[in-house]
Amino acid sequence: GLMIVLPAQGIGDYAMRFYNSDGSLGEMCGNGARCIARYGYDRGLAGDIQRIETTAGIVVGQRIEEDLYCVRLNDPTAVETEIGIPWDGQILSVSYMELGDPGIPHAVLELPEWDTMPEDELRSLGAYIRSYAAFPKGANVTFRKRLGRDHIKAVTYERGVEDFTLACGTGAGATAAAMRLRGEIRDETLRLDFPGGELQVSLSVEEDAVCDIFLTGPTVVVAEGEYLGR
Repeated sequence: GLMIVLPAQGIGDYAMRFYNSDGSLGEMCGNGARCIARYGYDRGLAGDIQRIETTAGIVVGQRIEEDLYCVRLNDPTAVETEIGIPWDGQILSVSYMELGDPGIPHAVLELPEWDTMPEDELRSLGAYIRSYAAFPKGANVTFRKRLGRDHIKAVTYERGVEDFTLACGTGAGATAAAMRLRGEIRDETLRLDFPGGELQVSLSVEEDAVCDIFLTGPTVVVAEGEYLGR
């Protein structure tokens, strides 16, 4: 995806506009927000704590170490803990929620065999759920399998990319929230192994609602360049 830094229009230190790889405007990107928080710190746009204006609302970023950043994701809205979706003669139990308002739509389901399935078959399933009729805006689709009490392995088929990505930060947050609301995890911190590396999500529950979702992971400066324009 492409992220653009813009002047803040409200109480933020600056604004972030995110475009998917297909050119569509995305509400927000969790891993992108962590990276842009490092960019903001390195470029002097904000200090260790920064408030980033996104289409989905304010995201607060925090510098923990030189390469380690944390962001507070938007609270879940439009939560459905269990939706039955037919597929290949079975009913898949899918959780749906949006993070923020307007929210980033996420569908999450446990599929222990996802990492052994033929890739084309898993991609077809991801595309099917991504465009399922019950999801008016479409959805990012995260498949998960449990590795331990607070440890899972996951992969996300992303809306706007229309394929799998190396990791999805808001997908990680939605996965942790869905598992907590379904009573599948007790701890407030979940480790998620994505193809691109490990992320950690911590959250709180108040009156049966998930809040204070924090996404933590490493950031790496790959390259720097200069856009010369037309």
